[in-house]
Amino acid sequence: MSDNQPNEAKVQNLKQVSAIWIIPVVALAIGIWMFVQYLNSKGPEITIRLPNASGIEVGKTAIKSLNVKVGVVTKVQLSKDYSYITVTAQMDNDTERMLKNDTKFWVVKPRIGKEGVSGLDTLLSGAYIEMQPGHGKDDKYNFKALEVPPVAPADAKGLRVVLTSHEAGKLAVGDPVLYDGFTVGRVEKTSFDINNKQANYQLFIFEPYNRLVRTTSNFIMQSGMNVQMGAEGFNVKIGSLESLITGGVTFKTPSDEQGVVQNKQLKHYRLFDSAQDYHEKMYDKSLKFVMLFKESIRGLKAGAPIEYRGIQIGTVQKVPLRLPTSEEGFTSEEIPVLVRIDLGRVYNHSDEGTLESLRAYLEKEFKNGLRATLKTGNLLTGALYIGTDVYKGEKPEKPLKYDDYEVFPTKSGGLAEVQKQLTNLLNKFNKLPVEDTLNSMTATLKASEKTMNSAARVTQDLDRILKQKDTQTLPSDIKASLKEIQNTLNGFSPNAAAYQNLQGALVQFEQVMTELQPVLRQLNEKPNSLVFGDEKAKDPIPVGGRK
Repeated sequence: MSDNQPNEAKVQNLKQVSAIWIIPVVALAIGIWMFVQYLNSKGPEITIRLPNASGIEVGKTAIKSLNVKVGVVTKVQLSKDYSYITVTAQMDNDTERMLKNDTKFWVVKPRIGKEGVSGLDTLLSGAYIEMQPGHGKDDKYNFKALEVPPVAPADAKGLRVVLTSHEAGKLAVGDPVLYDGFTVGRVEKTSFDINNKQANYQLFIFEPYNRLVRTTSNFIMQSGMNVQMGAEGFNVKIGSLESLITGGVTFKTPSDEQGVVQNKQLKHYRLFDSAQDYHEKMYDKSLKFVMLFKESIRGLKAGAPIEYRGIQIGTVQKVPLRLPTSEEGFTSEEIPVLVRIDLGRVYNHSDEGTLESLRAYLEKEFKNGLRATLKTGNLLTGALYIGTDVYKGEKPEKPLKYDDYEVFPTKSGGLAEVQKQLTNLLNKFNKLPVEDTLNSMTATLKASEKTMNSAARVTQDLDRILKQKDTQTLPSDIKASLKEIQNTLNGFSPNAAAYQNLQGALVQFEQVMTELQPVLRQLNEKPNSLVFGDEKAKDPIPVGGRK
């Protein structure tokens, strides 16, 4: 090949993609990686039903669990019927295991409730939604928020019991559960069973106090102040300061029936209205009798005690048992009162006897003179109770029936006997001829006045005769006799002391009889006023003692 021959051109293929495209590719890869990371960090979306959206803001209101943020509110909207609010929240990654069928949500904001003050930290940070993780088996993404925070977590250690009552509204969520005045739990939930027509109150007893609940325990309403007024007088009991404001429930176990520790959850117990109701229900075995009283039963109320020499053996059930029928009318002298004699009160333990043995025992005592009487339990209130005792000399009465109830023999009480004697005394006093005596004394007084006037006229005539000259010429002895007669007649003149004393005595006697008439009228209207007086006695005023 010669030097003059031209060189051949070398053909080289150029690159189709420039190195500048590396930057967008890397950016795209980073974007894809970030998107994948976002998808991996994004948790499930849930909806929460709230009564209102107070304090809830989109993008700001957080969802927390144990003060750790696990989500945020992304949407708030009204329901179709405008009855509630639906909140949509985006949860963080790894929260799906918390969203179970027993998961609970509630709005945390400042609250002043029965259990104290809470949520004060939200005054600066704003309200947030608290989540209590669930431990159920089923997943759930639609929830209804609680109106108030739960008393205890679902997995809290303790005992849950359910109290039943025929009346609703006795307890509210958050009310304390007391044992000997110490708070050991709270009311967790309230509901009403429409089918059984009874209210259910779920309590949570904190550990370790749950071991105080026995199978034989009894739960009693605990009001802040309990005031009872009966035949025994006034009885005032004050509970704890919290129960004084909000009320609550207490429980106790009979000392002779300890039972075993309650380990079953949601065991049902009966809720007693008061301690008196609890004690009454303890004596479930009893005999019912009818007592027939001839005197007034004003002041005798249902629940009044029946005592034997100060020891309660029963309770009054119904006063009166029934009103008189049209056939009996109000001419019936006896008023029926339904009572019950408790087996557990007569015997130390109900196991010592049966109702049949108690009936036989009472029938025997009826023959020995056991009688019931009305007695005054409180002079201030006029409350009555029924006292029983054995009265020797009482004639045995045959067993009687009254409206299918056996009759418990009765006897007139001491107050009735006093009233009867006062009535008899007043009747005898009324039979006295008081008016005839007054009329006779008035006539005698008038006749005496006429006699005195006549004697005065005679005295004037004698005085005139003595002043005459002929009279003065009479012998001195006759003159002296006339002077003595004049002196004697002067003693019966209106100016004489004897006349004035007699007239004053008659006037005083007439005043006494006039003043005695209101007393007689008061005794006719209220025979017992001689014993109890007409007016209530004033309360004594204490004075300081002398040093």
